[in-house]
Amino acid sequence: MSQESKGRVVRVASGQGFWGDWLEAPRRQVEGGQVDYLMLDYLAEVTMSIVQKQKERDPRMGYARDFVGAMESVFPAVAERGVKVIANAGGVNPNACAEAVLEAASKHGVRGKIRIGVVTGDDVLDRLDELMAAGHELRNMDTDEPLSTIRDRVLSANAYIGSTPIVEALQRGANVVVTGRSTDTALTMAPLRHEFGWAADDWDKLASGIVAGHILECGAQSSGGNCLYDWRNIPDLANVGYPIAEANADGSFVITKHPGTGGRVNVPSVTEQLVYEMGDPNSYITPDVVADFTSIRLQADGENRVRVHGITGGAPTPFLKVSIAYRSGYKAVGTLVYGWPDAMEKAELADRVLRERLDRLGLKFDQVLSEFVGATSTHGSLAGDGRSAPEVQYRIGVRGGDKAAVERFAREIVPLVLNGPPSVTGFAGGRPKVEEIVAYWPALLDKRAVSTSVAIVE
Repeated sequence: MSQESKGRVVRVASGQGFWGDWLEAPRRQVEGGQVDYLMLDYLAEVTMSIVQKQKERDPRMGYARDFVGAMESVFPAVAERGVKVIANAGGVNPNACAEAVLEAASKHGVRGKIRIGVVTGDDVLDRLDELMAAGHELRNMDTDEPLSTIRDRVLSANAYIGSTPIVEALQRGANVVVTGRSTDTALTMAPLRHEFGWAADDWDKLASGIVAGHILECGAQSSGGNCLYDWRNIPDLANVGYPIAEANADGSFVITKHPGTGGRVNVPSVTEQLVYEMGDPNSYITPDVVADFTSIRLQADGENRVRVHGITGGAPTPFLKVSIAYRSGYKAVGTLVYGWPDAMEKAELADRVLRERLDRLGLKFDQVLSEFVGATSTHGSLAGDGRSAPEVQYRIGVRGGDKAAVERFAREIVPLVLNGPPSVTGFAGGRPKVEEIVAYWPALLDKRAVSTSVAIVE
C-alpha cells in the first residue's frame, strides 16, 4: 500500500437498493456532493427469473432496463467529473445491457468517454447438465434434494461471484462496470480493493469492505428509510438522502449522506441494516471473505455520521452459492374487503363459502391460503381474534400444477360480491390474474467450476 493511498478517502455512494428503487436517487447522489463511485444494486433472487423470462421472449433483453435511464441521469458526472459506476444490472444478459448503455451514451454525445467493463461467467444455466455429469449435484441447501429432481423445470441458474472480476475491470480502465449475479456487497468492496490495493488475502480489510457493502446495498434503508427506531421523528423522508461510505485504507469507514437531504444516519439506523439478512453473525459468508459481524464497532462521528471499524474476517469457503429458479405450477390471489359491523365474521363466512364451492367443484390445489388483513394476518394470534376490526381485507390464494383449476378458482371469488356476505367492497380489480410460480432453489458449487471473464467495450 502506497503512502498516497494511506491518507486518501474513497467515497462510494449507494444509488439503488433493488430494481424498482427511487429513480431520482442515482442523479441525486452524484449531484449532491463529491463521490468517487456510484454503486447500483438491482438484483434479487426473483429478479433473475424475471430477466430470464424476458430474454426468452427477446434475446436483446434480460437485464434491468431502469439502469439505462439511471446512466443517462449520471452521464455528466461520469464523463466530466470522473465518477465511476458499478452495477449488477446485467442480469442474465450483461452484454446487451452494456450495448444499451453505449447506445444511450451516443444519443447524449458522450460515447467516447464511456468505457464499460462487462463481467460474465456467473450464468451457468447452459452448463447445468455438464456440471451434474461431472458430479456436482447442486443439492437444495434447505431440503438436500439433488437438482436432478427438478432439472426439467429450471428457468435460470447463476453463481454469486465476488469482487475480483470487478477489480480487474477497474484496473483495465473501465469507468462503468456491469455484472450479472455478483454479490451485492462486491459492488462496494471492489472499488475499495482497487483504490487501496488490498491483497486478496488481507482478510480484515476485505471483511471491512464487505460490511461497507452490506450497509450500502439496500439504499436508503440505512439512512432512515424502513427504519423502526424513532421512525416518527425521522426528518424529511420525501427528500431522503441515500447512504455514502467514506472509506480509508485501513478498512475503517464512515457512513453518511449528503448535507441538506432528509432521513437520518445514526447508530440505530446503521445497526438495523447490519442485521438485515445477516444469518450467522460470526460468519457472514461471501466469495471473497468470511466477515465476523460480532467484531463490528459503531461510533457516532457527528451529525449524520457513523464510524465503523474494528472488523475482522477470515478465508472464504471453497464454494459459491448458486441461485436457481424453476417453474413450480400456477397461482392466483384475490381480495375482497368487508366493512363494519362484524367485518371479521363476514370475511370468515366468505372464506367458508368459497372453500365449500371449490370443494363441490372437485378442484384440487397444492395449497389454499386465507388471510384476514387488518385483523390477524401480520401478527397472527398476537393480534387477537380480529372481532373489533372496523374493516377486514379477505385475501385468498391458491397454488397448484393444474392451470385450469387455478383459472376456475379465479372465476369463483368475484361472484361473492352479490351472492356472499354483505358490506363488501374492494373488488374493482375484478377477477384475479393467474400467474406462473417461479420457485427458488439455493445450492452450492465448487468455485473451481466457475470461471469469470471481463471484456472492455466502448
